[in-house]
Amino acid sequence: MAPRSTWKGHLKLSLVSCPVRLYNAVSRSEKVSFNLLHKDTHNRIQMKPHDPELGPVEREDLVKGYQYEKDQYVVFTDEDFDKVQIESSKAIVIEKFVDAKDVDPIYFDSPYYVAPDGAVAEETFRVIQWAMREKKKVALSRVVLSQRERLIALMCRDKGFLMMTLRTADEVRDAAPYFEDIGDEEPEQEMLELAERLIEQKSGKFDPSEFRDRYQEALLEMVKAKLKGQEPVIAQAPERGKVINLMDALKRSLEDAKPAAESKPREAAASRKGAAKAPAAGQKKKRQAKSA
Repeated sequence: MAPRSTWKGHLKLSLVSCPVRLYNAVSRSEKVSFNLLHKDTHNRIQMKPHDPELGPVEREDLVKGYQYEKDQYVVFTDEDFDKVQIESSKAIVIEKFVDAKDVDPIYFDSPYYVAPDGAVAEETFRVIQWAMREKKKVALSRVVLSQRERLIALMCRDKGFLMMTLRTADEVRDAAPYFEDIGDEEPEQEMLELAERLIEQKSGKFDPSEFRDRYQEALLEMVKAKLKGQEPVIAQAPERGKVINLMDALKRSLEDAKPAAESKPREAAASRKGAAKAPAAGQKKKRQAKSA
C-alpha cells in the first residue's frame, strides 16, 4: 500500500510548476506508549470535554475561539479556516537558493519527503531536482501546515526532495548567554594532543542503525516481564570510576579505546618473533657441539 500523503499542492520555480505530495519522513509507531488507568479498577480514563454549564459535551459540538478579552471570544468554525487561503496553502514557491552550509541545523524542525504527484508531474519534478543537485543548492520556500505558514528548506535526497520545516529566528535562543562563562585560554598542548588522538581512535562513519533506544528496550522488557507475572529485572547503568585528574582520564581513555583487533596482531607478531628466535638458539647449540 502506498504511503499516505499529509499535504498536496504544487512545486513552483518561477513559471515552472508541477503537482507534488508531502509525506511524513519519520514514524513514532514503534515506541512503547502507555495509557492512563484508574489505580483500582484499571479502567482506561476517558478525557471527555466538559462545559461548566452543560457538563460533558461531544467533540463534534466544539468550535475554536480567540480570546480578545477575559472570557470574551471570537468564534471560528472549520468553514472559516477554509476561507483563509494564501499562496503557500496550495503551492511551494521557491523563493531563493542557498548553499547547504549556510543553513544552520539549529533551525531544522520536522522532516518530510516531497515526491511528484502522478506521472505527468515527473518530468518537471526531475528537471528541478537534477538542476538543484548539479548546483549543490538548497531551496527556501514556505508552506501552510496545521494552520501555520512554515519556512522550509528543500534538499535533494535520492530521486526526490527532503523538506525540512525551519524554526524562525525568534524561536531560536542566542547561544552567547549560555557560553559566556567559558574561558578563552588555550588548553595545555599535551592534553590537547591526547584528546585529538582519542577523537581519531573513535572516529568513523555515521550509521544510525548502530544506535538503539536502550531506554525503550528496557521498557519493553519490563512490559514482557509484567505480562508473565514476573518482577522485572532491569540492568543498572554502570558506575563511573573516579577520575583523579584530566591528564590521567585522557591517558586511560586512550588505553580503553584501543580496538581489540589492534592488540591481537601485535600479540601475534610478538609470538611469531619469539618462535623464530627459539629455533635459532637451538641451532646455535648444535653448531657449538659440532665444533667441540
